[in-house]
Amino acid sequence: MAHTEVQDYLNKLVATEGLFYIRLHQFHWYVKGSHFFVLHEKFEELYDRTTEELDEVAERLLAIGGEPYATLEEFKEHSVLEERVEDKKLSEGEMVEALVKDYETIRTFVGEGIKLTDEKEDVVSNDLLIEMKGNIDKTLWMLKAYLGDSATR
Repeated sequence: MAHTEVQDYLNKLVATEGLFYIRLHQFHWYVKGSHFFVLHEKFEELYDRTTEELDEVAERLLAIGGEPYATLEEFKEHSVLEERVEDKKLSEGEMVEALVKDYETIRTFVGEGIKLTDEKEDVVSNDLLIEMKGNIDKTLWMLKAYLGDSATR
């Protein structure tokens, strides 16, 4: 049986990924400007990847005896991100900047999970989180490059 702390952590990650999925859709639907076609497609790619990660984390949680959050209310209540309805009015550049902040928040949270799952010797969850962190790092590099920034840590 998995440690309760790992289950709680993974469930909070489920909530975060669920809310983030909705935020990515918000940007996908509301982006406007000269980079519409590029960003519209990129936001879709990002929410598709988030869907895969959300499913992997939820299934891992089920496999270790947890019960993943599955409602929007639970996602909002337990996510490390916040829902921001007003973000649909951001400019295309501001949307990318908001995503950079969200990914940085998620990266920090995933880093905490890597440490926790290592301490609890849950190598399967640890591996899953390490892979997620690698994807986040790459995405942050690309989003920052789009903004003309360097990929500093």
